[in-house]
Amino acid sequence: MSASESPRVGYVVKRYPRYSETFIVNELIAHERAGLTLEIFALRPSNDTHFQDMIARVRAPTNYLLLPAEGLTADTLTADALRAASFWEVLEKASDVLPGLWKALEAARGEEVRDVCQAALLAREARLKGIRHLHAHFASSATTVARLAARFARLPYSFTAHAKDLFHESVRPDDLRRKVSDAAAVVTVSDYNLQHLRKAFGAAAGHVQRIYNGLDLGRFPYESPEDRPPRIVAVGRLIEKKGFADLIDACAILARGGGEFTCQIIGAGPLAAALRRQAEDLGLQGCVELLGPRPQGDVARCVQSAAVFVGLPTVLAEAMALGTPCVSTNVTGIPELVRDGETGLTVPQHDAAALAGAVERLLVNRALRVEIANRARRLIDADFDIDRNTARLRAIFEKVHESGVSDRAAIG
Repeated sequence: MSASESPRVGYVVKRYPRYSETFIVNELIAHERAGLTLEIFALRPSNDTHFQDMIARVRAPTNYLLLPAEGLTADTLTADALRAASFWEVLEKASDVLPGLWKALEAARGEEVRDVCQAALLAREARLKGIRHLHAHFASSATTVARLAARFARLPYSFTAHAKDLFHESVRPDDLRRKVSDAAAVVTVSDYNLQHLRKAFGAAAGHVQRIYNGLDLGRFPYESPEDRPPRIVAVGRLIEKKGFADLIDACAILARGGGEFTCQIIGAGPLAAALRRQAEDLGLQGCVELLGPRPQGDVARCVQSAAVFVGLPTVLAEAMALGTPCVSTNVTGIPELVRDGETGLTVPQHDAAALAGAVERLLVNRALRVEIANRARRLIDADFDIDRNTARLRAIFEKVHESGVSDRAAIG
């Protein structure tokens, strides 16, 4: 199917833009480069203070699903406030272009009122803008709203599941099963996630496919790490699950052993002050530096100037593409990317001593750095090319469009 015949797709996200979600922006840009027409629908405005420069390359307009009362936000919305905000007027207005809306509301039984409200707004906008398919990122609130909007507007929907949206303790298995079952297609970003969904939901997850988050490889030229200075770089949101406290502890172990190195941590988040205090308490002021958030181009330059990258999947692939050897933990889907001793080194989670040992191996062994970096780039070229991976996603959209289905649940 040519680009001109492809369905017009609405991307549904919780907030847009977000500094940490470059993988979504990469995906949007690649789709547009291939000729796909997109609209972005965000449940809430961004609450970030820094943004990646590449967001300016996205041509798709962003539509915020604003709730019907001045000053009312989805974060603070209650049932009483929603009634005061004339929720029924929203439904009446939506029903003008959605003749089956009232009957379809049965699908919203048990859902949060704010999700139903935003789904009605999304369904109306999708119908008016000629959207033929809805695709959400993360299996949480964005997919909740996309699922209901798809039912209201008699459209197909799909979603990409990532990590927290599958494994967080707040995830309700019955809710996730319904989303998976009703979706015309489901994508997830690792084989680990794929196996989890199939084990949890059996045949209901038989249509789930794995597509890795891709990179625009032309923007990440490979450079050998052979002669780089003993610098460690880590990138990510400064939150507990990212493991930055473990990295600082590992740096303390390296320093006590007489190692000469510097460590740069790039990113923003609620733990910034605590991490700075930790580094100071350990006497690491001269070698550990928290740089705050940086534009993606600056991040790439910092990563490519380092001998070792320590981190989590979103940036691991970028570091591997740039030729920076990686150390990460051996949990969830990370070993699919960082294959221990082949494309990187892995260590147990929260084991600062093991992390220090792995980092030291790469800092002192040039030949090992080069060997690992070469194999890592070959893996990235094979599995993480954004153009190939988004082509697979567009093929899913097109197959759903050609089949003429809305979602996998029966619609009256």
